[in-house]
Amino acid sequence: MTRLRWSFVRFGFSLALAALLSSSGASGEDLLQIYREAQLSDPQLASARANWGATQERVPQARAGLLPNVALGSAANLNSSDSTFRTDPKIRNNNEFSQFGFTISASQPLYRAQSVVALAQAQEQVVQADYSLAIAQQDLILRTAVAYFDALLAEFTVELVEQQKLAVEEQLAQAKRNFEVGTATITDTNEAQAQYDRIIANEILARNDLDRRRTALRAIIGRFPRDLNRVRRPFEPQLPNPNSLEYWLDRALAYNLVVRVVQASFDIAALEVERARAAHYPTVDLIASYGVSGSTGGPSNNFNSDQRSGLLGLQFNVPLYQGGIVTSRVREAVALQERARQDVEFARRNAATSAQDGFSGINSAAATVKAFEQALISADTALQSNRLGQEVGIRTNLDVLNVQQSVFSVRRDLANAYFQYLLAILRLKAAVGTLTEADLIEINGYLTI
Repeated sequence: MTRLRWSFVRFGFSLALAALLSSSGASGEDLLQIYREAQLSDPQLASARANWGATQERVPQARAGLLPNVALGSAANLNSSDSTFRTDPKIRNNNEFSQFGFTISASQPLYRAQSVVALAQAQEQVVQADYSLAIAQQDLILRTAVAYFDALLAEFTVELVEQQKLAVEEQLAQAKRNFEVGTATITDTNEAQAQYDRIIANEILARNDLDRRRTALRAIIGRFPRDLNRVRRPFEPQLPNPNSLEYWLDRALAYNLVVRVVQASFDIAALEVERARAAHYPTVDLIASYGVSGSTGGPSNNFNSDQRSGLLGLQFNVPLYQGGIVTSRVREAVALQERARQDVEFARRNAATSAQDGFSGINSAAATVKAFEQALISADTALQSNRLGQEVGIRTNLDVLNVQQSVFSVRRDLANAYFQYLLAILRLKAAVGTLTEADLIEINGYLTI
């Protein structure tokens, strides 16, 4: 009978791991489904898209400084005059007349160095906005994957605690029976009770953690997720291809999106130095105007009149002295360019570190998966041995409880190793600037049959 109960407990353990290593069924939501919903619901990505759209307008705004400027002005006035001359006899004049006119003017910049540089800056800002949006998209992939796997691990932890509680309940019941028949001391019962009480506390913590993880996922997709798909079997972690750190470091330095953003900032800062210096340069504009004016009289006459005038010419301006503000702005722009240069170096170092962490993370997680899989086999064997040893009197109830706890810890560590391996793949792709939905589809393949 005892062996039958032990077989039931082992079957419960196997069910817990099988739940982790299987699809949760047709009703479950996989990682790709959650991500595609996040693309529509995530406010951070929506904000990044809006910012990208706003930045696209920088080019037409800057180009406007090089295009013609046309203006139309008009006026119409009704005048009335009333004058009295104090003579003998008194003379009084009352006169009403109207005046009207319009002018159309146009100017075409021929040489404005600052406007040319401003257009180049705007074009660079648009390119930078593309990289920034790509970063936001990569960040959404990572945030979604982390939240998904955190919730999945929390679900599995709750299931493990429930299975552990059932196992300890059996140990507690057995300890009480043995004490009643006199084959064990009260110590075994107390130890099992203490272990059971601790598991109850752990179950509360595990359920609270699950609520937090599901809430974190809701913050991304705007709702609580349903059942999440689990890891499929067999789980075969692969090493990076190529498995060369130098290869990934070189790609990170060349293609990391943060590096590209700060490199664009440096290029914009260099153009700002040119724009500040261009304030010393002359400007040349082609100007033209045409105007018509007329009246139906005047203060002292009643004659109608009209006039037409036109103008076509070049306007040349040379800044001579502006209080030193131009020179000061040049010095400021040069200092900001140096800051941007250092930001580029900092970003390159961070990119190399991220690539190394991602590369090492994949190799380490792959090895950890293999190690914990073997550790789980050993822990299951040790538990079975201790359980049989308890039956023949060479192991105590506490020995069984401790080994049983070790089994559950290894199972959770194995599940975490699976998730850390999958996240390391995504982080390495992000470090080299190539993380896309296609990579998430590949990761999702580990979760569906």
